[in-house]
Amino acid sequence: MCHRPTAKRRRSRSAGLAWVDGGRDGPLATPQPARTWSKALKDAKLSGFHFHDLRHTGNTFASQSGATLRELMNRMGHSTTRAALIYQHTAMERGRAIADALGKLAEEALSKQDPDGSGT
Repeated sequence: MCHRPTAKRRRSRSAGLAWVDGGRDGPLATPQPARTWSKALKDAKLSGFHFHDLRHTGNTFASQSGATLRELMNRMGHSTTRAALIYQHTAMERGRAIADALGKLAEEALSKQDPDGSGT
């Protein structure tokens, strides 16, 4: 079995995408992935995590960092927006939080200009 990264993986790696290095200049590849993952969790004193959780976390962080829908699709290797939209909900939640904070700042600024609320 060849452990050299494919051209697509090399491009992904050079583009700054998340990469799990298996130590052979390639992705994590082991004949016993479950054993390797279990050992990693044990060494880190973690439980209840699945390997796929890394993908979800990475794409959630990418979305929160401002990744576009197309960028998320490219990271995940998907040709439709369906899966990428799952990660956009966190960006929308953050947008609501920002809007709420801006609203409070605007209210504070307006109340300082017109302390009695008379509008004059």
